[in-house]
Amino acid sequence: MSERRSIGSVLSRLLLVDLFKGLAVTLRYNARALVEARDGADPTQAIYTAQYPKERPLVGERWRGAPKLNNDPRTGESLCIACNICALVCPVDVISVGQANREVRDGEKRKKKKVLTTFEFDTSRCMFCGLCQEQCPTLCLELTQEFELAVESRAGLVWDREMLEKGIHVVTYKK
Repeated sequence: MSERRSIGSVLSRLLLVDLFKGLAVTLRYNARALVEARDGADPTQAIYTAQYPKERPLVGERWRGAPKLNNDPRTGESLCIACNICALVCPVDVISVGQANREVRDGEKRKKKKVLTTFEFDTSRCMFCGLCQEQCPTLCLELTQEFELAVESRAGLVWDREMLEKGIHVVTYKK
């Protein structure tokens, strides 16, 4: 019995039986799509391939992609208070926050206030774990649903404050 099984498995490997089974499944799907398109059905319904640049794929709700620094919608100023919690909680140390102390007068009183000067985020090393977003007390840092982070050089993967506030530019293609 074991000799028959071993001979059968050797023959199926030599004759590429599994390959032809897979090709038969593919041809059945394509033949069905051609018949549906010929009968007047919508040809886009017969396509099983993702048309990526023309149609953006749906991303899961919990997807964490490109980082963004949010601004106050009323004043346009950054919501970041330079508390540095995001940089401290980051496990791979990709965030660096620059701050300066400025004096603010409130009537007769003088107060020192931290002001954000620089903010850098290295997306080349980021794990997109979302710890920085969860720990932010002002909700100024968020990981968006954008997934197209490709650039031509490594220097383009280090985002400064201006790039983080502006966000990623998404190119939309027409059908």
